[in-house]
Amino acid sequence: MKQYKLIATAASGIEALVGRELRDLGIECEVENGRAIFYGDMETIAKASLWLRTADRIKIVVGEFKATTFEELFEKTKAIPWEDFLPMDAEFPVSGKSIKSTLFSVSDCQAITKKAIVNRLSDVYHRYGRLPETGALYPLEVALLKDKVTITLDTTGPSLFKRGYRIDKGGAPLKENMAAALVMLTNWRKDRPFYDPVCGSGTICIEAALIGHNIAPGFNRDFLCESWTNVDTSVFDKVRTEADEQADYDIELDIMGTDIDGRMIEIAKKNAEEIGLGDSITFKQMQLKDFTTTKEYGVIVANPPYGERLGEEQSVRELYKEMGDVYRPLDTWSKYILTSDLEFENFYCQRATKKRKLYNGAIRTDLFQYWGKRPPRQPKTEA
Repeated sequence: MKQYKLIATAASGIEALVGRELRDLGIECEVENGRAIFYGDMETIAKASLWLRTADRIKIVVGEFKATTFEELFEKTKAIPWEDFLPMDAEFPVSGKSIKSTLFSVSDCQAITKKAIVNRLSDVYHRYGRLPETGALYPLEVALLKDKVTITLDTTGPSLFKRGYRIDKGGAPLKENMAAALVMLTNWRKDRPFYDPVCGSGTICIEAALIGHNIAPGFNRDFLCESWTNVDTSVFDKVRTEADEQADYDIELDIMGTDIDGRMIEIAKKNAEEIGLGDSITFKQMQLKDFTTTKEYGVIVANPPYGERLGEEQSVRELYKEMGDVYRPLDTWSKYILTSDLEFENFYCQRATKKRKLYNGAIRTDLFQYWGKRPPRQPKTEA
């Protein structure tokens, strides 16, 4: 199969997780700001698309070159063998961005890139006039950074965070790949309790259950490149079959999500049932302050309200204080709380073990981490 240079894009702050996921799949990669770069064929694309929990999308790098004039951009784009990527009837919209480059007009860069591709394909396919663009979708992006041009082809379609299980959502939902990242940044293991006290539509709990059962996050959806005429879809069928064989549907998980809003609990239950995890997660309506447990060595992951809206700050900070009162005594539990309020520790009344800067969409947040005591080591048994 043809080999490609590939990019897995990611939110700033979690690209290292994408790199770790790729290596766990046996795919070598290099991690850069907001992306991981790797190489492979269509089977590699299928595997990454199906298994990456924290990435946004997978792109093929079609061309890379320097350009400081529009003529240079046109000629070097036209020199790319577009016929290897785009059939004659391909629909290929071109988006663009330009950062610190001589060619700063994004609309002009898009138009010139499009014109160069049309000229190349018209010559190859012996077409005169407009190309039909009535076939499958091949979204392209021309990105300029310090005069380096990178042209990519999106293989994903709707972002990888769209797993296909979210029937409904709350007012400020956490994207599925960010929820997965929060779980992966903890010390949780599938034989320990997991709890989200402000679960909303259930996304963090569902992502934890997917990880616990080793279910590929992209198992229930399709990817754009499967509609391309030059792609053998049996490759995706093979990777899906392998993923299904690797899933552990029998393991019992101890995952619970609670929320003060009963309507959100009903939504969370429906979302979990949609992906077949209704029996793996307990959702119930409950105030945060009412949580008690005799279990040990569990993990709490919470994405509470940030108090960004006018008049909300005081009530949200009271919630943070409540969290501290309820969770501080649980010294064997580890707690991970995501918020944009940099004063969080003052209201929780405890300094975090560690903080990690993440971006929840465009909002700069910190993941405040409070690590619990480690369980005692089990004595080695005699052989």
